[in-house]
Amino acid sequence: GTSVLQVTATDADDPTYGNSARVVYSILQGQPYFSVDPKTDILPENSHTRIGRNRSVFTTHCRGVKSIIVCRSLRPSAAYNLYLEQALSCFSLEHYQLYVPESAQVGSAVGKIKANDADTGSNADMKYTIINGDGSGVFSISTDKETREGILSLKKPLNYEKKKSYTLNIEGANTHLDFRFSHLGPFKDVTMLKVIVGDVDEPPLFTMPSYVMEVYENAKVGTPVGTVTAHDPDAANSLVRYFIDHNTEEDKYFTIDSSTGTIKTAKIFDREETPWYNITVAASEIDNPGLVSHVPVVIRILDVNDNPPELARDYDVVVCENTKPGQVIQTITATDKDNSANGARFHFSLDEGLSLNPNFTLRNNEDNTASILTKRRRYSRTTQDTYYLPVLISDGGVPPLSSSSTLTIRVCACERDGRVRTCHAEAFLSSAGLSTGALIAILLCIVILLAIVVLFITLRRSKKEPLIISEEDVRENVVTYDDEGGGEEDTEAFDITALRNPSAAEELKYRRDVRPEVKPLSRNHPSSSLDSIDVQEFIKQRLAEADLDPSVPPYDSLQTYAYEGHRSEAGSISSLDSATTHSDQDYNYLGDWGPEFKKLAELYGEIEPERTT
Repeated sequence: GTSVLQVTATDADDPTYGNSARVVYSILQGQPYFSVDPKTDILPENSHTRIGRNRSVFTTHCRGVKSIIVCRSLRPSAAYNLYLEQALSCFSLEHYQLYVPESAQVGSAVGKIKANDADTGSNADMKYTIINGDGSGVFSISTDKETREGILSLKKPLNYEKKKSYTLNIEGANTHLDFRFSHLGPFKDVTMLKVIVGDVDEPPLFTMPSYVMEVYENAKVGTPVGTVTAHDPDAANSLVRYFIDHNTEEDKYFTIDSSTGTIKTAKIFDREETPWYNITVAASEIDNPGLVSHVPVVIRILDVNDNPPELARDYDVVVCENTKPGQVIQTITATDKDNSANGARFHFSLDEGLSLNPNFTLRNNEDNTASILTKRRRYSRTTQDTYYLPVLISDGGVPPLSSSSTLTIRVCACERDGRVRTCHAEAFLSSAGLSTGALIAILLCIVILLAIVVLFITLRRSKKEPLIISEEDVRENVVTYDDEGGGEEDTEAFDITALRNPSAAEELKYRRDVRPEVKPLSRNHPSSSLDSIDVQEFIKQRLAEADLDPSVPPYDSLQTYAYEGHRSEAGSISSLDSATTHSDQDYNYLGDWGPEFKKLAELYGEIEPERTT
């Protein structure tokens, strides 16, 4: 009801003439904050402060916090318009209450809060902050720029059984301020928020987030491994039932007591095969089986000394024939499938059950290795090319285990620097003292000679002689003609002198393929000598004539003489030597040859054939 401003309106009409000059005042906009007396022309206010001409500032209160209202006169002679330039942000209530169940997930939004602000645009932007309270570490608040609300989120899980409520002091403040009015007070408001935690039936809770258990290998089936424990976190404290999720093959290797949570083995384990196992144990309330919680359990298989040591690999031990006594020819080591606690220390020795070895000995180096040494000055492959050395290896476990292995030692020929040359027994090469390089050189020469011979034979076979021989070529040539002869009556196709005996041979014929430039020597021999000449002497004469004949080429040539021997008493029956017809011959002797030649005797003899009438 306080007077704020007085305005006056005038009217040029005659006030005595009706109501034409009567003025009535009213507020068109601004109710219910301002009112005007329709007759007195006065605007009331709560409090009034003059700022400048045509401008006034008014203040009001929001639960003890001041708000500012500015009144402007746009046109002094017209109506007054009131504008809200900067208003304070105010929460509707001084105390708020929020219910949040204990099953709420961390990071989820659990509630909203909003401070009232009549401003628009950027003047209405808000920022919310938790300034204190016992729940400042459990909850967080953020501002939604669209709705200008404070979003309350959960930072840590809630537990009704531990804490049933939290108290938060939340501040809401404008982000954009007009510094002209900063002296009038802070543009923010504070309210208290009480968060009530709701009780929810929760699944069983394990005492540990994960379990690590141990059991020795080779343990009997049913050996206890460890125990898991879970309880109902609710006030009802229901009983809990345990079981194993058989999702993998490893889950089938163990069993669990549903009441006590004791885990036992279901098979005999071998640490060298699988040293670790991972299973998942579940727990649920008996009253509410749908509420299930899980926990991972890691089971380690402890080692037992159940594997004897053995040689690390198959050693190829070689001893040179010219070795010296006490020389190390091989260093051996061993491995053990057990871990270092049961097999890291090895001891090497020769088998005591055997007689003393006169050829080799063993020295334990005390560093999990051993050396093989020679005891003789010289070894011979021809006498013995292989030796066998039994070695006993034991570990340092409890109880200690041992194993026996046999080394095979080969005798080999070596160079002076100790390099192995060969390990095979050699018969003659070894006695001759031939080295590997000499053997390679000999083999290479043999291969080269064989290659030359093969090349020469190939060239000889591929070489072809021309069929037509020129007159200048004086070499002996063989010309082949595939002509068929005319039979016994054809005496012109070839010279038959060579088929006759020396006494019937004609005078020596000259070579037809070479024309002699010198007249051959006269070779007149008495015909009487041909009848009594010996064949060997005849061939010698022909050889001498060929050697002295100047028409013969200056290299070897072949001349063939065929001799059928002296005439038989029956004479020749060949038509080639017949000088007369068969009618001049006497064939009466055919009748003496028997019935097989009867027909032939009738044809050629004087015997008359038997005629049948």
